[in-house]
Order: sequence, then C-alpha cells, then structure tokens
Amino acid sequence: MIKIGYTMMTEQAGPRQLVEDVVRAEQAGFDFSVASDHYFPWVDEQGHAPYVWSVLGAAAQATSTIPLMTYVTCPTFRYHPVVVAQKAATMQLLSEGRFRLGLGSGENLNEHVVGRGWPAVDVRQDMLAEAVEIIRQLFEGGYVTYDGEHFQVEGAKLWDRPDTPPPIGVAVSGPRSCELAGGLADVMIAVEPKADLVTAFEAAGGGGKPKVGQLPVCYDPDRDRAVARAHEQFRWFGGGWKVNAELPGTAGFAAASQFVRPADVANAIPCGDDVEAFVDAARPFAEAGFTELALVQVGGDAQGPFLDWAEKTLIPALREV
Repeated sequence: MIKIGYTMMTEQAGPRQLVEDVVRAEQAGFDFSVASDHYFPWVDEQGHAPYVWSVLGAAAQATSTIPLMTYVTCPTFRYHPVVVAQKAATMQLLSEGRFRLGLGSGENLNEHVVGRGWPAVDVRQDMLAEAVEIIRQLFEGGYVTYDGEHFQVEGAKLWDRPDTPPPIGVAVSGPRSCELAGGLADVMIAVEPKADLVTAFEAAGGGGKPKVGQLPVCYDPDRDRAVARAHEQFRWFGGGWKVNAELPGTAGFAAASQFVRPADVANAIPCGDDVEAFVDAARPFAEAGFTELALVQVGGDAQGPFLDWAEKTLIPALREV
C-alpha cells in the first residue's frame, strides 16, 4: 500500500499558514509531509516564498507524529553543504527523528540570486554528488576536511548531532541522476510516475529503498473554479524538469506558459471533487513502483476544505490503490 503525504508548498502560502496546514494534515491522517525550499514562487500569482527551514522548525514543534522532509533542498548554490548538514541535524533533533533530507541539483529560479551563474546539468549533478559526500561525513561525526573539485571544507564539525542521522533523498529525472541517487541516497525522489526511473535507481543500488513521488491536485466542489485556480497558479507545471530547472524568474515562467489553456491544465491535474479522478491520477505512481506519494493541493487559500475532504474521502480511497 502506497503511503500518502501532504505538501507544504512554500510558493503559495505564508509561514504561519504552512505550519497550521501541516498540523491539520497530521490530524487528517496523512502518512508524511514534504516542504519545498524556494526563494521565488514559480509564478507571481502564487505570491509567497518564506524560508522553509524556519517553517520546518516550527512544524517540528507544532506536530508530534507526522514525518517531515525537504522536497527538495539544493545544497550547492544558496547553501554550502556544511550548512545544509547543520540544518538537517538540527531538524532531526527538533523533530525527534522524524526528518528526511531531500536534496536535488536545483533550479535557476531559486539559485541565481547568489550570482554564481548557472552551469550545465552535468556540472550541477557533480556538485550534488560532492555535497552528499560532505553531508554524510559530517553526519558521521568528528572533524571533516574535504578538498573537492567544487567544494572545500576545512575543519567542520556538527556539535549538535542526532544519534540517527536523517535519511538522505535525492531527486531524479533521468539516467545520470538515477545512477547518482542509487549509489548515494537512502530515498529516491521524483515528480513523474516513470517506471524507468525506479528501475534505474534500483539497478544503481536503490533496491528496497523508499521511492517518493509528488502529484498536484486541485480540489474544489466547483470544478470550473478548481480548473481556473489550477491554471492561474500551476500552468507552468507542464514544462517539465529540463525547462523548469533553467528559467531564472517568474517572468520567464509566465512567458513559457502563456499559451497553456485551462483545458490543458485540467488534463494534467485532477480538478474538482470526483474522487475517482484523483485516484486515477495517483495510480500510475503505484504501478511504476513508487512507495510514497505526496499530494500538492493547488491554492494557498484552499487548504482547509481540501484537508477536510481528504480526511473523509480521498485518503481512504487512495489507500485502496
């Protein structure tokens, strides 16, 4: 049975609401939660981008059982990997062992702000591999010195370190990232229900490890209103990772999605309150071999009704997938 998660989408809600929503998600019976780590929203209409690590710290104190996870943090541009290791160790202590560190090679949208440029994808993945190595060494304890091609570390140490370090997830989208994740990660992360990603990850050493997917949905008793909201805030979603990782700002995503129609979004994202449509959208992840699926309810002001409906209707239906 696939585990069902809830997404704290920082691009569409402020910090206090994100914490309130994950508290309600815990009460509703979600199996885990994930949170995006963004400096920018995807489009201006979403309107938010609070610092997720503060949100997670607050969430760790406001909840008691629901696991927490970054989905995902880029440990190579805005943050140096030694700082990410410190953040993750602190979160594991605050949450009493409920935290997983999800990592990825990042998007230009969020990482360009530090002015270091945006290298080719193979370079970014090499940087990610070094970052994971550094973080793991710090999790093991003691002083760490590291001289890599992309990162240098001199005498770093985690002074507040959990007995059990947080599992590390790595986002995948193709053969190279699957190879990296299979060898270095405890968890596979993806946003598309592709069986070949699962196969490649397992072949590279990820056999038996959790595989987490993510699915945007837009619940509303008024389907037309749901479609309109999904189009307004998620029309960028269909560009795919190769596009979404490269554009540097919200204006670029607005331009890239200017010809996307509401009907196009409705074909990609289940909208309305037909539970079977939501189940049908989730089923490909289970069939592809994913073990966990995090739902993203589109619309920051639409979380309460969605969470009520999810508790009563959607989660029980998804448990049958």
